[in-house]
Amino acid sequence: MEKLITIYINGREYKVEPNQTIMQAADKLGFHIPRLCYHPKLSIEGACRVCIVEVEGAKSYVASCAYPVNEGMKIHTNTQELRRARRDIVELLVDNHPMDCHTCERDGNCELQRLAASMGIRARHFEGERKQYGVDVSGDSVIRNPDKCILCGRCVRMCSEIQQVHNLTQAHRGFNTVVMPAYNMPMAESVCTACGQCINVCPTAAFLEKNYTQDLFEKLNDPNLIKVAQFAPSVRAAIGEAFGLEPGSNMEGQLVAALRKLGFDYVFDTQFSADLTIMEEATEFLERVQNKGKLPMITSCSSAWMKCLEQFYPDLIDNVSTCKSPMSMQSAVTKTYFAQKLGVDPKKILSVAAMCCTAKKYEAARPELNVEGMRATDIVVTTREIAWMIKSAGIDFLNLKPEEQDHPLGMSSGAGVIFGTTGGVMEAAIRTAYELYTGQTLVDIEVEDLRGLKGVKEGKVLMDGQEIRVAVAHGLGNACKLLDTVRKDPGRYHFIEIMGCPGGCVGGGGQPYAGVNSIPLDEGALRKRAQALYDEDRSKTIRRSHDNPDIQKLYKEFLQRPGSHVAHELLHTHYKQKFPKGIVPKSSLQ
Repeated sequence: MEKLITIYINGREYKVEPNQTIMQAADKLGFHIPRLCYHPKLSIEGACRVCIVEVEGAKSYVASCAYPVNEGMKIHTNTQELRRARRDIVELLVDNHPMDCHTCERDGNCELQRLAASMGIRARHFEGERKQYGVDVSGDSVIRNPDKCILCGRCVRMCSEIQQVHNLTQAHRGFNTVVMPAYNMPMAESVCTACGQCINVCPTAAFLEKNYTQDLFEKLNDPNLIKVAQFAPSVRAAIGEAFGLEPGSNMEGQLVAALRKLGFDYVFDTQFSADLTIMEEATEFLERVQNKGKLPMITSCSSAWMKCLEQFYPDLIDNVSTCKSPMSMQSAVTKTYFAQKLGVDPKKILSVAAMCCTAKKYEAARPELNVEGMRATDIVVTTREIAWMIKSAGIDFLNLKPEEQDHPLGMSSGAGVIFGTTGGVMEAAIRTAYELYTGQTLVDIEVEDLRGLKGVKEGKVLMDGQEIRVAVAHGLGNACKLLDTVRKDPGRYHFIEIMGCPGGCVGGGGQPYAGVNSIPLDEGALRKRAQALYDEDRSKTIRRSHDNPDIQKLYKEFLQRPGSHVAHELLHTHYKQKFPKGIVPKSSLQ
């Protein structure tokens, strides 16, 4: 441990570690310095200047997020002059901001709004020209509203540093500076993967998910429709945060009850189709291993990752599993098998998915996922949106008596539960693939090497003496690192799991906004959400996908067997190379 140094904050002496910024030291000592552009997972931007402090001897105020502490430094964080300077900075941001706080999506959960309130800003003092760009609603998932952008740069850094998609940048200069995709392309035509991480880190409402809640409310009141809901594993572990609960509060039973009160006739569980995905994916993997198929096989559950792969790694498309995601599988069997069970026209079924992920809206609109000529998933709402709908409908969510999902598409194993966190798909697949391959039961089913928030994780499994090498990546930046390794050394792995969001689905782009005193995508919150899923897995009597009796019944009555012709027609798809409008692939230039 390095020798501590002495600094003075507001006249009091403190011993702190060297090689840290003033902001970091102040946070540890209990002094919260206001900030906007700062995020602990992103590079230092120093753009907003809200975090300025006074350092004795310095010529001007310094940005505490970027300025390092030094021996004997005397810092002032709360003088009258500093408060006035910060207030002026925030006032300028507010005065160039749209005047629609009461009707804004982020009303009550906006960092700019909170700062303005904490600094005592009660009026707009500056008049003049305001930026006016218009709203980009071209995409199925993400809306961009430059008028609400404060140029903090968080979205740009998230997209380039963490996700490494590089879709966003700051263009032009001075008053005309704006965040946009290359060539000011509409989001739908850009390389945006719809992951929604720009929404998570945006302090205002410059980025939002495309909202379908009013359309859903209308359809829930249509007596001619049979309304069917499904919800993803990680939604139950995060939705409580929208109601003031701690991260990791498992609200599965309350969510089932709330969905019924909203007007859904049947409430199923995407964890059921996670088990179904494992049956198909494990079968596909073993066929590739035994028949010398294309390896490593890469999972295809993450819709943001699939768009990323189609754009940036088209040479590896043949490595990708042909399995649809659990959401799309669930919708497919809902509009076929379940419709037959009910004896109704599948067009009368409204299939709705409550997802942690904004990219699922994009996935639902993909024509290659249609079933018998119709859209499989009619509407996708995020965790944030379904929480708002519950509040809007006047449902007392926290005091609801827990209810169970409906059958035959509601029962799930513990393996289906852990799909919601990074490494969970791989762990679930190992539990089933091992038994299918060896005919023996895997006793130690918890694969610790695949758990945790390390960016890329590796593991090995012995199946009848054959070593199966696996890898897991979460976040598109880590996925790119892993896939670059595969390009250099194609034989290094047999099976790879990739999730597009940090932490996997628990960190999805549609999860609740960070609370007043928390940080977007805080690792502590991600770990708690993941732990809620691991705890539910351990509480299950059935922990392997192939032991789920409802899955067995589905194959017996309808799908015949994993990998059958019927299964391939309904549960599998194919992906193809994609390029944004105006972008020419290198291969066509050679």
